[in-house]
Amino acid sequence: MSSVAVTKKKGVGAVIWDYLTTVDHKKLAVLYLFSGLLFFAIAGFEALLMRIQLMFPNSDFISAGTFNELLTMHGTTMLFLAATPLLFGFMNMVVPLQIGARDVAFPFLNSLGFWLFFLGATFLHLSFFMGGAPDAGWTSYASLSLYSPGHGIDFYVLGLQISGAGTLISGINFIVTIITMRAPGMTFMRMPLFTWTSLISSTLILFAFPPLTVGLFLMLVDRMFDANFFDHTMGGNTIIWEHLFWIFGHPEVYILVLPAFGLFSEIIPVFARKRLFGYSSMVFATILIGFLGFMVWAHHMFTTGLGATANAIFAVATMAIAVPTGMKVFNWILTIWGGSIKVTVPMIYALGFIPSFVAGGVTGVMQATAPLDYQLHDSYFIVAHFHYVIVGGIVTAIFASFHFYWPLFFNRAMSEKLGYWTFWIFFIGFHLTFFVQHFLGLMGMPRRVFTYMEGQGWDLFNFISSIGAIMMAIGVVLMVINMLLSIKSEPLNCRDYWGDGRSLEWALKTPIPFYNFKQTPLVRGFDPYWIEKQEGNPEGMTYAEPLGDVHMPNNSILPLIMSIGLFVAAFGALYHPDGVSWSVPVMVIGIGITVLAMIIRSVKDDLGYHLHAEEIIAIENELYGKGGNK
Repeated sequence: MSSVAVTKKKGVGAVIWDYLTTVDHKKLAVLYLFSGLLFFAIAGFEALLMRIQLMFPNSDFISAGTFNELLTMHGTTMLFLAATPLLFGFMNMVVPLQIGARDVAFPFLNSLGFWLFFLGATFLHLSFFMGGAPDAGWTSYASLSLYSPGHGIDFYVLGLQISGAGTLISGINFIVTIITMRAPGMTFMRMPLFTWTSLISSTLILFAFPPLTVGLFLMLVDRMFDANFFDHTMGGNTIIWEHLFWIFGHPEVYILVLPAFGLFSEIIPVFARKRLFGYSSMVFATILIGFLGFMVWAHHMFTTGLGATANAIFAVATMAIAVPTGMKVFNWILTIWGGSIKVTVPMIYALGFIPSFVAGGVTGVMQATAPLDYQLHDSYFIVAHFHYVIVGGIVTAIFASFHFYWPLFFNRAMSEKLGYWTFWIFFIGFHLTFFVQHFLGLMGMPRRVFTYMEGQGWDLFNFISSIGAIMMAIGVVLMVINMLLSIKSEPLNCRDYWGDGRSLEWALKTPIPFYNFKQTPLVRGFDPYWIEKQEGNPEGMTYAEPLGDVHMPNNSILPLIMSIGLFVAAFGALYHPDGVSWSVPVMVIGIGITVLAMIIRSVKDDLGYHLHAEEIIAIENELYGKGGNK
């Protein structure tokens, strides 16, 4: 089919159909971005309700049962269904452009990964309307979750199983893309840091998600068929769940924080107008963090009675992982040092990130000391530490990157003025919320409590914390308003919006055509776009090939149908323990839909289509006026 016709379609129905069937990494990036934002808003709202409940002692704003549901869904949603897809949005958008590729290695799987994630997330959230959300905490420890009445935990297990399959598929896709699809000259040690962190993060997904899948499967069997993997009264072992969960759960933190590090490693050199300091040490620090991330999981379990030897080993490993992280912090500071700094919204987030994240890291090293952890464990100190790492590290990176990469996503810019307001309100709110929680923990306030009595010295700090949470909510609302206002702003139609771009994604003129590069670029060194600019190349890149035909994949509705099949089957599994007569037929129908779609995909040869050189010239003329991408 001619792609010139594709660019002409403008109707609302045509656009919706295009997004439902798309395999273009840039459109999937937009889908990841908006679905991640949706779940981020939901999880933030859940957190706000909890903080309002804890604002005053003896409050009865929400019940204990509701509080447990909000607590569980807030943690689960933020980590699995908000931070992960938002980072995948940036990985999908930026990584293929940074390595000079026209798409990811498996465009069809890219689409399947998104729809599995989205329908798994949707399934989990239906629990609120269908008899109660999961209520055993986001870690869903086995004793609590096995005895949890109703279907909440079943929603948790099935929703995360579907969603996790999508994440695993996406991780594999990025590994293959980065290893096999780099442009000529893009050696491993010339790859931008964000590409590196995406590669290591995807490798962690490959090894960390199977233990979670196994744990969830065993819990599903325990709950559906009364098996006894985790039931200690029947010879099972609840601690095994903790091991399976944290063998996944600790690398998960690095799955999220490494791409955040990568994003800041792109932002800081652009606005310091200086090459990233210590590039090779940054790469090796990233690899080392990925490696050590698998050796520290039991520091979440110091109080379960593993014994002094195990605790000592995991304590040492936890302290060791601080070393490569510290290397990164010094490299960022030394990149800024002596640079010609341009203060913009992304840069101010980066400057706020460094001290915030270091504060989170320092409290982490404190907790690595097992005897101290005995005192701090399950207190608000842990809540404070965790949020300093997640919000101070990952959320600031996501917010900075919204501003930084918005021109690539939408050919529009977000308002700088509104961006500064967002930053200061959110940043001050963040520190108000979580800084005082360290002291609440030291004063003995346990985490996961839905209320407390007055006169224990916790009243003021809880009040301050809740005010901070309201400020954070206002900051997020301002951010969304900024995004909506950007729609009405003028299209940029420019190359290198920030003026100091260094890597290949800034060499492309916006709006970026669906085939990305009309000719494969030739990479002549680290920071390839910077090199071309220094040599006065108006095109922004040297090409490795003459203009010729380009092979592109066809769109497909099959990924969505496969995901819907599993979504339907999950409802059958959900009601099976109740002895409902229709549960098994629904499971069979759902899995049948998925298998049928897989068979169709296997039997039908989908070879894509070729875009001819003259069509490319016509598209470039239409997008950028006569003369193409000049």
